Amino acid sequence: MIKILAMIMLIGGAIALVMGVLGIFGSVALMLSPWALTILGFVFFVAGISMLKYRKDTDEVQAKSQNS
Repeated sequence: MIKILAMIMLIGGAIALVMGVLGIFGSVALMLSPWALTILGFVFFVAGISMLKYRKDTDEVQAKSQNS
């Protein structure tokens, strides 16, 4: 479950980051502030990567506790 959430955060953060950077340079007209979108995209992208890297999936944790 954690890995699914991390992938959603990673993909959503990457999309928001790209859209925000394009909005800053004027290539895309956005309804939101491009700076806010860039910052939020960066935060979600980094959080998604760190969750994929350092967290064990809840299914793995439950399987280990049942085997012990």
